[in-house]
Amino acid sequence: MRNRWTFFDGFIYAALLILSLTTLYPFIYVIAYSLNDGMDSMRGGIYMWPRKFTLENYITVLQDVKILRAYWITISRTVVGTVLHVFLNALFAYALTKHSVPGRKFFILLIFLPVLFNAGFIPNFILYRELGLINTFWVYIIPSLYSFFHILILRTFFDQLPEGLIESARIDGCNEFGIYFRIILPLSGPVMATISLFVGVGHWNDWFTGTFYVNDENLIPVQTLLQQLLTQSQALAEAASGSNSSASAQFADTLTTTPESLRMSTLVIAVLPIMCVYPFLQRYFVKGAMLGSIKG
Repeated sequence: MRNRWTFFDGFIYAALLILSLTTLYPFIYVIAYSLNDGMDSMRGGIYMWPRKFTLENYITVLQDVKILRAYWITISRTVVGTVLHVFLNALFAYALTKHSVPGRKFFILLIFLPVLFNAGFIPNFILYRELGLINTFWVYIIPSLYSFFHILILRTFFDQLPEGLIESARIDGCNEFGIYFRIILPLSGPVMATISLFVGVGHWNDWFTGTFYVNDENLIPVQTLLQQLLTQSQALAEAASGSNSSASAQFADTLTTTPESLRMSTLVIAVLPIMCVYPFLQRYFVKGAMLGSIKG
C-alpha cells in the first residue's frame, strides 16, 4: 500500500525542521564566533562560519597551566559523584519498594522535606564548615548524593518490574542483595543511564560550588576556573578601553581576542566533552525517562 503525504504531515515535518534549526543554530554561531578573530568579530556579521579564522581564542584559554588540573578535578567529581549518586539512590529506591522495611514512611518524609524547605546559602555554608567539607574534594560529592526526584523515578521503575522474577529468584535461594545486583540492576539499564546523564551534566556544569565553597586553587573545577578567566579578561579589557594613552591604543590594536570571543571559546570547551558522551546515552534517554515517570 502506497503511503501518501498529507498537508498535515508536511506541516509537522516543516515545524520539526524549523525547531531543529533554532536549536542547532546557536551552537553553530558560538563555534563560528570562537574560531574568528576577536577584534574582527566586534564588527558583527558572524553568522555561520568564521570570517577571519584563528585559534588564538582557544590558545589563550588553554595555555593556562591550571586548566589541566581543573579538568582533572571536574572529571573526577563527575565520575565519582555520578557513580555514588546512582548507586545510593538506586539502593534507596529499591528499599522503598519493600513495604516491610521499618521506618519506610519516615525515610520518604526525610528526603522529601528538603524539596519544600531550602535552608539557603548561609546555613548551608555553616553546615559544610562544621562538617569539614569546605576546601575539600568531598564538598562536590556529599551534598548532592541524594535527590528526591531521582529516587522517585527509580522507585517507580522498580515497581514496574515483574514480581514473578523476584519471587523466582527468592525461591532459587537469592537474598535481597543478590536479587538487587543480579536481577534488578541488569534490567534497569535505561533508567540508570538517564539518571547518570542528569547527574553527570549537573556535576560537569556546576561552577557555584567551586566559587563559594572552595578557596584552594588545586581543587577548582574547570567551570569555576573558566568563569574566573572570563572575569579577569573582562577587567583587562575595561582597563585598556578606559585609558586614552597612545600606548594603550597600540596595545588594543595588537589584541586578537576579546572577552566575548574568549567567552565563546570557553563555552565550547566546557560543553564539548559532555556532548561527546551524550550520543552514547541518547538511546536510553527517552525510554528511561518514560518508563521511570509513568506509573504502569
